Amino acid sequence: MFHYTIETNKSIEDAIKSLEVNLKEEKFGVQWQFDIKETLQKKGYELDHPFTVLEVCNPIEAQRVLSTNQLIGYFLPCKIVVYEDNEGKTNIGLPKPTALIQMVEDEELQGIATDIEERLIACIDKSK
Repeated sequence: MFHYTIETNKSIEDAIKSLEVNLKEEKFGVQWQFDIKETLQKKGYELDHPFTVLEVCNPIEAQRVLSTNQLIGYFLPCKIVVYEDNEGKTNIGLPKPTALIQMVEDEELQGIATDIEERLIACIDKSK
């Protein structure tokens, strides 16, 4: 699987607040929050369910991976999504850094990607 996704009983707003706290503990900051449903509505399009993308970054890790291979910048910042599925349940998920890193075929970065993935998954799990 290219992603890790969990279901939570929290509202989207509460899940995002919890994520922000847990990410901060791992020294990840939310750089940008993109409410796709709201943006589409402003442009005259409807999306049935809320869908928010958080772009998160740990500057130390970003510097480390970009210094090793600038192509990694194509995957930065890391994305975490919070959305309501077709059954009305709130989900939190991310594309796995280990899956993305395979595209650049750089073995040196696999360990870093694994570490980042484990830390982001822990943040998601704590936010459940």
